[in-house]
Amino acid sequence: MTKFDKTLEKVLRGVSDANLEFDDLRQLLDGLGFQERIRGSHHIFTKDGIIEIINLQPIGSKAKPYQIKQVRTLILKYKLAGDNDQV
Repeated sequence: MTKFDKTLEKVLRGVSDANLEFDDLRQLLDGLGFQERIRGSHHIFTKDGIIEIINLQPIGSKAKPYQIKQVRTLILKYKLAGDNDQV
């Protein structure tokens, strides 16, 4: 199992939202085909075919729990995880 798969599983399960590395979340979104642009501390992710924009900011080296929930919601709404949507 790759790091991408492990991070995707963590996000979809929702059991460690307060303990996910920010860089891991960024790499997950990159692996799902999102484009990233950075404005100060804001990391803004967009993807063709997805109306919502994901705006992330780290707390130290961790991702904010509510932002992980937003990412999880988008992954499930747009079925971006393929077979892993049912985790």
